[in-house]
Amino acid sequence: MAQITLENLAHSYSANPKSEADYALKEMNHVWQDGGAYALLGSSGCGKTTLLNIISGLLRPSQGRILFGAQDVTEAPTTQRNIAQVFQFPVVYDTMTVRDNLAFPLRNRGMDAAYIKSRVDQIAAMIGMEAMLARKAQGLTADAKQKISLGRGMVREDVNAILFDEPLTVIDPNMKWELRTQLKQLHRQFGHTMIYVTHDQTEALTFADKVVVMYDGRVVQMGTPEELFETPAHTFVGYFIGSPGMNFLDARIDGSKAVLTNGETVDLGARYGDLSGRTQIGVRPEHAVLTDQGGLPLSIRRIEDVGRHRIVRAELSGAVFNIILPEGEGLPADTPRVSFLPGKIGAYADDWRVAPHAMERAA
Repeated sequence: MAQITLENLAHSYSANPKSEADYALKEMNHVWQDGGAYALLGSSGCGKTTLLNIISGLLRPSQGRILFGAQDVTEAPTTQRNIAQVFQFPVVYDTMTVRDNLAFPLRNRGMDAAYIKSRVDQIAAMIGMEAMLARKAQGLTADAKQKISLGRGMVREDVNAILFDEPLTVIDPNMKWELRTQLKQLHRQFGHTMIYVTHDQTEALTFADKVVVMYDGRVVQMGTPEELFETPAHTFVGYFIGSPGMNFLDARIDGSKAVLTNGETVDLGARYGDLSGRTQIGVRPEHAVLTDQGGLPLSIRRIEDVGRHRIVRAELSGAVFNIILPEGEGLPADTPRVSFLPGKIGAYADDWRVAPHAMERAA
């Protein structure tokens, strides 16, 4: 296992990059702790797989270094990095049995036969393939083959890191939750450093201790699921995390007040300095409360019942605004208005969250 350090790391697929726009991966400096469970989360094309391939050694970065512990592995090939990697589509040996597929990485390293059998049996139980160990991989479903690929990636206990690149794409939806839970249990048991690439926020938030959110080739936030939800550092994080995502309203920030485009004011509960660029406030649908008095007037467009709660789709200050209405809670009888929970409003300038002035929070 190893701490992974990304030092001034950046990558461009252009031979002669001239500006930041030419970089698929913008410059970054991060330390990923030994034994951590990380998820790389973002939409397609944001740079997740590029970063994973640099960590694994499949791609050499245009600039910067990558270290495993104190060792610089920037120039080291994949075979010298002592990692396991599970790809989006299953990679198995069709002519081998399931048992031989799972045992292959251990036999390659000359492990004791008794240990190999014990370890393979343990992994087979984890992925639910004990009854299929004697079967050839050829002819198995894509779902079963990916489980073999997952198992083979996890069979070694001595790796620096295990890298997963969208590993559950071909897995049956009913199996995804179970496999994520099993991966989490394996991490707790053996403490491998794990990096899990996905575009699915549910996969990321249920698997990882820390989620690394990427947008346009840049890491915009690294934090716990709670930190991403409560204090998104960038508007993309606010949009991407949550269902529905965070509401954003254009506003002029004036000290402890936000003046919306329709002239209504919102008490921010904290004081901010002079902000330049495009300024907005952000509020989670869970932190907005419908009322028939006080608050801000809004227009309700429709209501969606999703079982556990209802989603109120509305319009506020010329923008789409979503509200989570708890199960059993009624709608206001008169003209609907909305208020925000104290301390749950964020201020943003040019998409980045702005911290209020220290020692000047409202009581």
